[in-house]
Amino acid sequence: MKKLTKEEIRKQGYEVGLDLVGFASIERFKNAPIHMHPASIFPEAKTVIVVGKRILRGGWRGIEEGTNWISYTYFDYHGLLNTFFIPEPLYQLACFIEDHGYEAVPYYPGVPEAQNPGKPLKKNQSLPDVNLAIRIAAICAGFGEIGWSKVFLSKKFGPRQRLHAIITDMDIEPDNLVKPGSICTKCMKCVEDCPSKAIPHIKENKKVQIEIDGNIYQWADIHTGKCTLSYHGGDSRVSPFIHKDFPGWNIDASKQDFSEEAAYKFCWTLSTARWRKTQQFPSGYIVEGHAMLQRWGEAGSYGICGSRGCMRSCFDFLEQQKKIEQRFKGGKFIKRKRWLLPYRVKSK
Repeated sequence: MKKLTKEEIRKQGYEVGLDLVGFASIERFKNAPIHMHPASIFPEAKTVIVVGKRILRGGWRGIEEGTNWISYTYFDYHGLLNTFFIPEPLYQLACFIEDHGYEAVPYYPGVPEAQNPGKPLKKNQSLPDVNLAIRIAAICAGFGEIGWSKVFLSKKFGPRQRLHAIITDMDIEPDNLVKPGSICTKCMKCVEDCPSKAIPHIKENKKVQIEIDGNIYQWADIHTGKCTLSYHGGDSRVSPFIHKDFPGWNIDASKQDFSEEAAYKFCWTLSTARWRKTQQFPSGYIVEGHAMLQRWGEAGSYGICGSRGCMRSCFDFLEQQKKIEQRFKGGKFIKRKRWLLPYRVKSK
């Protein structure tokens, strides 16, 4: 059997439709907790191949203009991009690797912070379900760094990609790491434009840092409760759907102190739950617009805020500064005065 090479794998990944393919040795995960370590999934693992596919810049256009939310959720957030556009070529690439005699575990990114409250199934192993910190894995694979907003930035697209991985027992030379600060300039655009004020300013010195092969990567210690509350429809300043269906909901996420889990419980319950149909609320949903978006989300998720500061402001700035490779003939992304709704509206 012909020996498979690293560049043949990368070439195959591009041919089946992936935009990013990078290679990390298992040694780069030596500091990862057991419940985030790829070897907890595949003990014989030698390499993690991290792959990505772009989020279309145009996917955000409707939210940026305040006119359309479906395109982003359906195609780019947690809809087809995460459930079809990446998994299908990822699976083909895993088949290609197994055709050459190496085992390949296709990995769908989960939530590593959500820990199973049960017990390990075997002694001295992690609890199920193990989930990689996929953004850190992408650093290990050499095609980017985590920006100040905790969003992964690639050299090609900035913050505009979703990530998956393959864990394999094939021993592959890792790609060179992107040096810290090569993409993120700590410009604080993400801080200025985050509606929930979830990202602390660098002057506050609230940060997280990790070390990989002697490189120190740092990002802001995000208030994940404020972020989640805004992103998933708990903030009436970023959702045009709330006041129509929930008169009196006057919530500014920047003034709340929810935990991440509490924010999820709050948003998802009130956004997607059914209620009795009445003359005032004939749809039978608590917040009809959110519920319809969630149904369009394919994998069940939905995006309301649309990453106003951490992604839209970020890639707009990085493109103008020529810090990322893909740029556009139409110029900057943010072309008009940006909208933000009042959080308090009088009930009729």
